[in-house]
Amino acid sequence: MEILTVNNVWMMICTGLVFFMHLGFSFLEIGLTRQKNTINILFKNIFIITVGLLLYCLVGFNLMYPGEFNGFLGFAGFGLNAPLNAEGVLDLTYNEGYTYWTDFLFQGMFAATAATIVSGAVAERIKIGPFMIFVLLYVGFVYPIAGSWKWGGGFLQTLETPFYDFAGSTLVHSVGGWAALVAVFLLGSRIGKFDENGKPQAIPGHNVPLATAGVLILWLGWFGFNGGSVLSADPALTSLTLVTTSLAAAAGGVFAFLVSTLMYKNYDLTMFLNGILGGLVGITAGADVMSPTDAIAIGAIAGAIIVFGVALVDKLRLDDPVGAIAVHLICGIWGTLAVGIFGSLASGAQFVSQLIGVGSYAVFCIITSFIILFVLKKTVGIRVSETEEIEGLDPHEHGMSAYPDFRLNEH
Repeated sequence: MEILTVNNVWMMICTGLVFFMHLGFSFLEIGLTRQKNTINILFKNIFIITVGLLLYCLVGFNLMYPGEFNGFLGFAGFGLNAPLNAEGVLDLTYNEGYTYWTDFLFQGMFAATAATIVSGAVAERIKIGPFMIFVLLYVGFVYPIAGSWKWGGGFLQTLETPFYDFAGSTLVHSVGGWAALVAVFLLGSRIGKFDENGKPQAIPGHNVPLATAGVLILWLGWFGFNGGSVLSADPALTSLTLVTTSLAAAAGGVFAFLVSTLMYKNYDLTMFLNGILGGLVGITAGADVMSPTDAIAIGAIAGAIIVFGVALVDKLRLDDPVGAIAVHLICGIWGTLAVGIFGSLASGAQFVSQLIGVGSYAVFCIITSFIILFVLKKTVGIRVSETEEIEGLDPHEHGMSAYPDFRLNEH
């Protein structure tokens, strides 16, 4: 009983840390965009965490953990039905690491994160109504169905060499990243992002200190994201996981800064920050099976990937204001494949299983997000008018300003 209590307290602390990540995402997103859209971005992030939790309670949790099912789609029923013992009291043998209620809340925080990734990529030009409809469908149904394939004991878990994704490089970050890619493609770029020759133009964020605070909050939150994914307070595994998580973050930041400095001849703080996030996303799939030096290598490669990934997104004339596609999608894929290359699971068979997992999620997420967003585009429209975009979403969508006593001249 004492062990269960210690494990459960650790899991609840990690749940709080993952919840805190939503503040980090909000700060990062508003910091890297313009002040005229701040209320809009904060509204989206608050909507995601509140509605995401309600949806996960009503349908998501039992879609993701349906019990015995065909490996592709199962549903254990609406709402939460905690296991009770003969006396009608919560059954504490549910899991030796945590109670049923803790399990739901920890997993619910993860579910909302997938939509938050999309929010950053579509910032400054998406209509709030269609975005909310997308969140309802993606968090309520797409994410938990995808999650069931691995964490719910589905077909990826039952491969001869099971697909491995410790805390969600693919299950959370790439699931959000694929949707972000589709959404950016269907939305088009912000006015002024590309000149008449297709050359990308910088649209600076209005508060880089806030973006920096956001990244440091996210790093802290990742201690819960990865540390909690041990699913107990096991001292050996939790401490190793926190070490590999931090080393990958540090290596990702340093290598993104070095590569971007060599390429662009300036010390770019935003590349440094996104490198940290790339390292964190990269280590998330295998944080518990890597040595410290493995973690540094994975993070370093992720940091370099960030620089080239951001350049690739620009070259494809896709407009991603916060670098979400490079960070969450590309580094998520890298981190997932890295499990087959580094660490205690490294093998040819494991690498093939990782490829199967990446491909499965790519197909499912691209198709579902495209259908949802394309239907919205053709029916109600997903992009604000040119006037609304130029003047800002805050006054038009929300009728208020984040900084009513402080105005910047923006175009």
